[in-house]
Order: sequence, then structure tokens, then C-alpha cells
Amino acid sequence: MVQSISSSQDAINLEDSYGAHNYHPLAVVIAKGEGVYVWDVGGKKYYDFLSAYSALNQGHCHPRIINALIEQSKRLTLTSRAFYNDILGQYEKYLTEYFGYDRVLPMNTGVEGCETALKLCRKWGYDVKGIAVDKAKIIFAEGNFWGRTLSAISTSNDPVAKEGFGPFIPGFEVIPYSDLHALDKALQDPNVAGFMVEPIQGEAGVVVPHEGYIAKAFELCQRHNVLFIADEVQTGIARTGKLLACDHEGVKPNILILGKALSGGVLPVSAVLSNHEIMLTITPGGHGSTFGGNPLACAVAMEALQVVKDENLAENAQLMGEIFRERMEQLAEKSDLVKLVRGKGLLNALEIDDSPNSETAWNVCVSLKENGLLAKPTHGNIIRFAPPLIIEEEQIHDCCDIITSTILKFKK
Repeated sequence: MVQSISSSQDAINLEDSYGAHNYHPLAVVIAKGEGVYVWDVGGKKYYDFLSAYSALNQGHCHPRIINALIEQSKRLTLTSRAFYNDILGQYEKYLTEYFGYDRVLPMNTGVEGCETALKLCRKWGYDVKGIAVDKAKIIFAEGNFWGRTLSAISTSNDPVAKEGFGPFIPGFEVIPYSDLHALDKALQDPNVAGFMVEPIQGEAGVVVPHEGYIAKAFELCQRHNVLFIADEVQTGIARTGKLLACDHEGVKPNILILGKALSGGVLPVSAVLSNHEIMLTITPGGHGSTFGGNPLACAVAMEALQVVKDENLAENAQLMGEIFRERMEQLAEKSDLVKLVRGKGLLNALEIDDSPNSETAWNVCVSLKENGLLAKPTHGNIIRFAPPLIIEEEQIHDCCDIITSTILKFKK
């Protein structure tokens, strides 16, 4: 039933006429992807510097991952969890050994993974910590983003995400990010069951906490018998130059949430990992998902993770990220528009010295598109740059040349 689209405007018009208006995409219609590149319907080639918000760490249509998808799709795609299947157990063993945990609860989307982690945390709080019924609290950091469900926006301080969707879900408290004093104070409440945090805040604009924050936050949580929950949906799977962003500070979260690149961007796959004590508080009927742990997802995710290991993507992200930030620092010295360069590995951002309400960052991204590189602004004046982790040195320099020449044409 899929038909070829004759022009970009035709595709845009179709979405505008028949789809919900819950996104504001850049005006490019992508028809093909391979490695670090995508092509629009007219055949123009671009570098992809968003990677579907880090879901495509292994690159577009990685042949090994696609082959795993094809081969498994010929045998079995879905059973639901009403029955066992011959691949889920293999996947669970592979995943827990890969990340060093006892057990995994498989889900589909990142936000489902986060919701699952919160349920696990509350159940542990009641069954193990002994919190009184319906009194459990979970702490979050300002600027967090883990989806747009009612739970997710109940933890958000973004008025755009919240306006018109109340009332909000109770039992959540939000404190400043990278503020250990605020965390220590919040943890004094004996009803706190968990602290959920992004090691680097992606959607907030690649906000990197001060050095030692994650390690100290973990230590405070352990001291107060509170679960440290790492939302590594975007920062995990080698994106920041380590397998997990928490690895930069030697922290092993009590609950780890993964998604996005867990499938190499092929289909929705997420996972929540923890130890026996926490995971086994959930019993039959306490949580579930029709598609969670489906055979197709299991086969794809195992191959996606093996690609990360075999192709040394964490190491490459570290090296290419250092080159990228060095080049962007050089740009900042030449352009009064670039206020700040920040990031780790290949999760980076430029902060434009302009008001968040300005259109400058958007216009920069439009110009980057015209020059063959796709990126997207966040929070008005921040441009996030996150290419596939397979990018090579010659390509990263080519992209830095495009970014530099484009931005130097803009004036503050």
C-alpha cells in the first residue's frame, strides 16, 4: 500500500492534513538512510546529526541488525507473554550478562521503561523498605525529560508539556539538577523510595552535571536506603563514550532504564534492569505488555548490542566527540553567536547567545539543512548534535566544516 511520494511538499501536506499536530519538524522529508547519511525524496544527501534522538547509534539500516530483523521475522514475531517463546530467555540472559544485572523486565518504548522503573521503585518501597501504603515518593531533577505520559509530565517543570493536561499524578518531588544539597535535603523524608535522574540531560540541551555529581548522588541514595534510578534511554548504549553514562563515575544504578539504541533504531525496544530483590517484588499480574519481550525485538536487540561491542562504538564516540568539541571550541572563538560548547562523547550541544524565544537557532538548523547536515534546536537557543556512533574522523571534520561555515554567516 505504500506509494512513492513525488515531492517533499506532498509528504508534508499529507501529514499536516491527516496527522495530529504534536510535532514541529524541520522541513525535510527523508526517504532513505544508510550509515551516517540520509536522503530526502528528491535524492539530496545529508549527514544525520540527530540519530533519532540517539536511537540510531549504530547508524541507519545497519546490515547486521536488519538481517537479524529479517531472519527472525520469517520465523516468529509475537506470542505475547501468555506463552513462553524460544528466544526471550536467551535475550534476558544476554542482556543481564552484558550490563551486569540479575534480571531484566522487557518493554517497548523508553517512556514505558521509565514507567516500569517507577512501579518497581514504589513496590520495593512498600514491600522492602516498609513505606506506609500510598505514601511513597520519588525524587526527580528539574529539566528532566522522559516522555509525555501523564506520569512523565507530572515530574516536568516545562509549562509547554504540562499546560492543559492536569490534574497531575501525586507522589513526585522535583529538585534542582546537579544540586547535592537539595538532594540530601529531599532524602531526609523516610517516605522517599527512589531518585530518578538522567546522567546527562538530553532534551534539556545536553546539560552535563558537575563532575562527581552522579557518584555522590548515588552515595547519598545508598545512605538513605533510596533506590538510585538511572534514565539512560538516551545516554546509554555508548553514546557518551562509555557503555553507560554512569560508567564515567563508576556508578552501577539500582535500577537501569534503557531504550532507543537498544534496537539500533529498528523498532521500539526498552528494558529495565535490576537485582533479584528489587525485580522480584513484581509478581504475575503486577505489570505487563503485549509486545514487551517479543521475539522480533529480542533478536534485533541482541544483534544491536553485539554491533556496539564488535565495532567499538563507545571508544569511537569518545574519540570523535573530543574532535568535535575541539572544533566547536575553535568556532566559538571566531563567532560571537556561540556562547557555550558542552557534551560528552557524541552527545553535544551548542548554546546560542540569544534569547530562548529567538528563532536564531531554528534558522541555523534550516541553513545547516540546506548545507547538507540535519540537526534540531531544543529549548529555543540550544542546538543538539548527536550523529551515529559509526562516524569516521574524515566525516566528523567534514561536518564540523559545514557547521562552522554555516554559523559564521550568522551575526549575533
